[in-house]
Amino acid sequence: MTIHHDIAGLAGVPGGIHCAIGVFDGVHLGHRAVIGEALRSAREGGGTGCVMTFDPHPARVLAPSSAPRLLTATAHKLNLIEDLGVGHGVIITFDREFAEMPAEDFVLGLHRAAGGRLARICVGADWRFGNRCRGDVGLLETMGKDLGFAVTGVPTVRVDGAVASSTRIREAVAGGDFAVAERLLGRPYTVLGTVVEGRKLGRTIGFPTANLRVHNEQLPPTGVYAVKVRHEAHEWGGVGNLGYRPTVEKDDLRRALEVHLFDFEGDLYGKDLEVRFVSFLRPEQKFDGLESLKAQIDSDAASARNLLE
Repeated sequence: MTIHHDIAGLAGVPGGIHCAIGVFDGVHLGHRAVIGEALRSAREGGGTGCVMTFDPHPARVLAPSSAPRLLTATAHKLNLIEDLGVGHGVIITFDREFAEMPAEDFVLGLHRAAGGRLARICVGADWRFGNRCRGDVGLLETMGKDLGFAVTGVPTVRVDGAVASSTRIREAVAGGDFAVAERLLGRPYTVLGTVVEGRKLGRTIGFPTANLRVHNEQLPPTGVYAVKVRHEAHEWGGVGNLGYRPTVEKDDLRRALEVHLFDFEGDLYGKDLEVRFVSFLRPEQKFDGLESLKAQIDSDAASARNLLE
């Protein structure tokens, strides 16, 4: 997917532009419906589908004290959007200046940047935008008639009798209910992290681990999990520890994620790994020493292999 870093990037999107716009945190079923409508419209109209999103999350600027924990940082979100078949992504920097832009000016900016090739805008039916959130689907439709683009306000998607929303998914993840999260997402819940240097203690007990700097903010409960780990076209089973590592990190109060990959040898430093939490194995524990830790990891690895087979 080609990434454009401001509205002007629309000039680089070929043909008639069919643009899905939204925050899309989590890229859940409701978001997929909006993006899918843009792609469908592009196919039928012989144009190009693209997705426009915002960084940081608008709540970080408008109401930082109550901003939600992210299900997907921008890099993860873009990967998931690309997986849907989107060829062009536009990232708008959401700052105070942008937040105060009148809704009409935003729409005119889109029209000008696209060079008059804006064919359709797809948004959630209840999406609001512009200064004081005065822009809505009605405004888009009114301006679209004058400027020559169509508008689709995509209805909300309901799952288990309620709207599929990022808030519901955050609650499910926080409670470790991956089945509910998966139904709302339309895919397994995953996190994205970059492999960083660790203390390499795992190597000394026969269980080398990849230590991840996790980009997601909303994480499941602390504990040990059977996991599946993906990097590019490769996938491995493994066992992951999400927590404070009390046996080896007595004074570090930050939660960390480390994963031991089955049947893998190599160097992943600096690589981004996508981790799927398949099943909870046990709570995090503090052990008397490395030998008792090794014995427990042996048991965890055996349990994880059985679950993943």
